[in-house]
Amino acid sequence: MTKVGGIIIIFIVLAVLFFLNWYVYQGVKTLLPVAWASRGKFAYWLVSGGISLWIGLTFFRIMQEGKISPTSQQSLNLFLTISVTQLTVIAFLFGEDIFRGLSATWSYFSAGLSSDDGGVYPGRRKFISQLAFSAAVIPFTGFVYGIVKGKYDFRTIRKTIYFPDLPEAFDGFTITQLSDIHAGSFTDMEAVKKGAALAASQKSDLFVFTGDLVNHRADEIEPMLEAFAQIRAPFGQYSILGNHDYGDYSSWPSPEAKRANFEQLKQKHKELGYDLLLDENRVLEKSGQRIRLLGVENWGVGFQSKGDLEKSLSGVAEEEFKILLSHDPSHWDEQVKKHPKNIHLTLSGHTHGMQFGIETPLFRWSPAQYRYPNWAGLVAEAGKYLYVNRGFGFHAFSGRVGIWPEITVIELRRG
Repeated sequence: MTKVGGIIIIFIVLAVLFFLNWYVYQGVKTLLPVAWASRGKFAYWLVSGGISLWIGLTFFRIMQEGKISPTSQQSLNLFLTISVTQLTVIAFLFGEDIFRGLSATWSYFSAGLSSDDGGVYPGRRKFISQLAFSAAVIPFTGFVYGIVKGKYDFRTIRKTIYFPDLPEAFDGFTITQLSDIHAGSFTDMEAVKKGAALAASQKSDLFVFTGDLVNHRADEIEPMLEAFAQIRAPFGQYSILGNHDYGDYSSWPSPEAKRANFEQLKQKHKELGYDLLLDENRVLEKSGQRIRLLGVENWGVGFQSKGDLEKSLSGVAEEEFKILLSHDPSHWDEQVKKHPKNIHLTLSGHTHGMQFGIETPLFRWSPAQYRYPNWAGLVAEAGKYLYVNRGFGFHAFSGRVGIWPEITVIELRRG
């Protein structure tokens, strides 16, 4: 991005932040004692203005450098925490403003006042401001927890999927899936080791990793090689690439340096004990019966689409039971579920569930749903299944709120 473009973005960000700060202040000033009004106003705008300027400069730096540094990550954490907290306050204040406006309009017309007489506009009520700030404690606390602890709160999610044409020998076959490690984001190596050990302890028949091992550079995984290399399965460990694994989001001194990094990344998969599938397939055999495991390079709407599904299906008969590893779930929507060769199960990741949302038995919401129709969990259509892993790591926002890091265990059953 050009310097001029970056400056324009800064002004837009600062304008948005100013509006949020101004609206929240309408509630703050109702809570300030009269004696503190002047000093409180000065302190509020000094602090909020300084934070806004820091955040604006951070966005400019990210756009100019093309990557997110640890310092930038902290600023993004602060931006999201404050913004969501402010929006919660504003939701209450805006609701009150609508009521105040309607009340003033009603009193104007019901009293038969002329435009010259004016109307009585109700003042802002202290109780509503108190309620707004009390409610805002919930998202604020949630974000603080998500940044400090939530991103390491690894959860094991188990799913059983039934297929009428699953070979009998594979009835009860289990698969452990990890996705989106994003090794360059981690700072707490002990927490990572615990997460990797939890995945290894599942003792599934098969282990798969569905892309985004690193953020930018192959050497980011180096401190964690031993931790993830402990994951072993009787039928092997298989992996694919995600959009971050190609080094496309980092500046390189030369094309040769970028290619060397990519070759190094593929070598890291070998060191981890993973069989990296690059538009290939493997036969998994048990008791004389077999299934096919397919793996494609990254294919996604809005991202680089290197994957070649047809190539991965080379030599695969239509009647064979097939499991596909494809990083981006949009691949399933655009190609996989429509393919004439029935691909029974697709395992993906990529979305992280935006690392923020609400998931309950009755209600699910995440910003991810406005970009991906299938953003987390199990989806079925016409007997074909997609499972979207919520990710092991994190990126950009250094935290998780409501969408926790996931280790998936899938059991295949015949029926």
